[in-house]
Amino acid sequence: MADNNKNNNNNNDDEVSVVPGTPEFDKMLFKLNKPVTEDNLGDLDYNGSRLQPVQDDLYAMPAFVTDDFNLFFIVSQLVEEDWVIAFSNATIEKGNEITDLSEPMTTGKGLNELGQKSPSDANQLLRYFNTLAEANRGEWRMVERPDSAED
Repeated sequence: MADNNKNNNNNNDDEVSVVPGTPEFDKMLFKLNKPVTEDNLGDLDYNGSRLQPVQDDLYAMPAFVTDDFNLFFIVSQLVEEDWVIAFSNATIEKGNEITDLSEPMTTGKGLNELGQKSPSDANQLLRYFNTLAEANRGEWRMVERPDSAED
């Protein structure tokens, strides 16, 4: 039995269990495997929406919008040269005019915020990211390791 535990510990040294809804999940970022181009914009469609250019190499698309909370996908080269999907909150005026986007937040933080408002929509969005990962379009990365995983 001791040998099995030792083997299991050795196999899992580099793995960190990160669960949506936890503070550690706030540190997760979804990295795309390829830059976004006009040719592959459709690969990232969500809920009938398509990424729209906001400025050079920065795209946005609604993920969840209600009167009291909204979350927008932000896709850009936000971390070094990696293309990532992050989230932002928008200032919406006159019912449908987006006048400003907040500073981007990590993918995990955005999902956690949405989970506080609408767990079912957060789960649907998490399935979207898992589908992208399964199709080899991107992968989850931790921005920084949680304190409990320093060893």
